[in-house]
Amino acid sequence: MSEPLPTRSARPTVGARMDRLPITRTHRMLTLAVGLGLFFDVYEVFLAGVLGQVLVREFHLPKTWLPMLLGSGFLGMAIGATLLGRFADRLGRRKAFLVGLWAYSLFSFVGAFSVGPVMLLVTRFLAGIGIGAEPPLADAYLGDLLPAKERGRYIAWAYTVGFLGVPTAGFLAHAMTSVTLLGISGWRWMFVIGALGTLVLYPLRRRLPESPRWLESTGRHEEADRWVSQLEAEAGGARSPEPEPPPSPRPPRGDLRELWVPPYRRRMVMMTVFQLLQPFAYYGFGTLVPLVLTAKGYSVVKSLLFSGITFIGYPLGSLLSSWILDRVERKYVVAGALFGMGLFGTAFGHATATPWILTLGFLYTATSNVFSNGFHVYQAELFPTSLRGVACGGTYALSRLSNAAMPFLLVPLLDTRGVGALFAVIVTMVVINGLNVALLGPRTTGRSLEHI
Repeated sequence: MSEPLPTRSARPTVGARMDRLPITRTHRMLTLAVGLGLFFDVYEVFLAGVLGQVLVREFHLPKTWLPMLLGSGFLGMAIGATLLGRFADRLGRRKAFLVGLWAYSLFSFVGAFSVGPVMLLVTRFLAGIGIGAEPPLADAYLGDLLPAKERGRYIAWAYTVGFLGVPTAGFLAHAMTSVTLLGISGWRWMFVIGALGTLVLYPLRRRLPESPRWLESTGRHEEADRWVSQLEAEAGGARSPEPEPPPSPRPPRGDLRELWVPPYRRRMVMMTVFQLLQPFAYYGFGTLVPLVLTAKGYSVVKSLLFSGITFIGYPLGSLLSSWILDRVERKYVVAGALFGMGLFGTAFGHATATPWILTLGFLYTATSNVFSNGFHVYQAELFPTSLRGVACGGTYALSRLSNAAMPFLLVPLLDTRGVGALFAVIVTMVVINGLNVALLGPRTTGRSLEHI
C-alpha cells in the first residue's frame, strides 16, 4: 500500500523556501528593474525643489505660489500610495507597478507642455498619483522576494540606483533651466525626460515575476510554487540550511482592522508618527536646499550647481547603507542616522563659507540616505504579506501629505525667520522621530518575514 501524499501544511512554506535561496540572476534583475523605477520617483520628487524658483519666474508668479508648486505633486503621491498600495494587495504587486508607470509617464509628458500654472499644478498632481506608490510598492515587492539574510543589502542597492536621480535632477536643472532646445524651454525638457524614461522602463517591468508570497497569501498556491521552483532551479540546488519553522498564527485575511491588533497596532502607531515627521528631516532639506542657498546670498544658477554637488551624497550614502543594513540592527541604523542628520543639519544651517556649506550639505545628504534606505527596508518587514502593500502605502501616504503641507510651513518660516529657524524646526522633528523608532520599533535584521 502506497504512503499517503504529504499534506500542504507539511510542506515547507513559500517564505521558508525563498529564504533558503542564494541570490540568483533573477534577484539581481528585479533589483535593477525596481531601482530604475525608484530613479524616476526620486527624480520627480527633487524636480520640484530644483525647479521651484525657475517656475515662479517662468510664469511671473508671486511667491505665494511656490508652496503650491512644491506641494501639488506630493498631494498626488499621497493618494497614489494609498490607492495603489491597496491595489497591490488585491490584484498583485506587478500590476500595481505597471499602472503607476503608465499614469506617471502620461501626465508628466502632458505637464511639460503646460500653458499656465494651473495646468502645471493639475498635471503634477496627477503624475504624483502614478509615481507616489513606487517606494512602498518597491519595499513590499523586494521584501517579499529577497532572502532574509540579503534583504537589507539588495533593497539598498535598488535605492542606490534610484538615488542617482537626485544629482541627475540637480545637474540637469543647472544645465537646462537657462537654455532653449528646439524652441522649447529647458525646464520643459526635464519633464519630458521623466516621462520617456519611465516609458522605456515599462517592458522591463512587464517581465518581473509576481511575488510568490503574495500569490500564496491569496490562495494561488500552484502559481506560487511554480515561481519558487523556477528560482530554485536557477540556483542549481544551492540552498542555505533549513530555517527555524515559523510560528503559525491565524493568517490575516486582508481585513484592514487586523493592522490595529497586537503586534501590528504598536507598529502602526510607530510608523504613523514616523511617516508624519520623516519628511521634515529628509525632504525638508532636499527640496528646500536651493531656496536655502538663495537665502544665503547665492544666485539661482549657482544655488542649483551647489545643490547638484550636495546631492551626490544621496547615491553615495545609499551605497554605504548596503554594507551596514545586514550587519547592524535596522531600527538602530534608522535612529542613529536621524541623530546624525540633526547634527549635520544644525551645522549646515549656520554655515556661511562655501567649502563648509558644500561639505556639510554632502554629509547631511549621505547620512540621510543611510536613514532612508534603512527605513524602506524596515517598513517592508513589519506587516503581514496580505496587508503589506496597504500598510506600507497607507503609512507612506502620510509622509506625502506631510510633504505637501511642509512648503506652506517651512517656506514662510524661511522667508520670515531665516535659515537658522528653519533648521531648528527640522532638527527638532529629527530628534523626536529618532526616539520614536528606537523605543517602539521591533528588531528585524536577518529574520524571516514570517517570524517578524
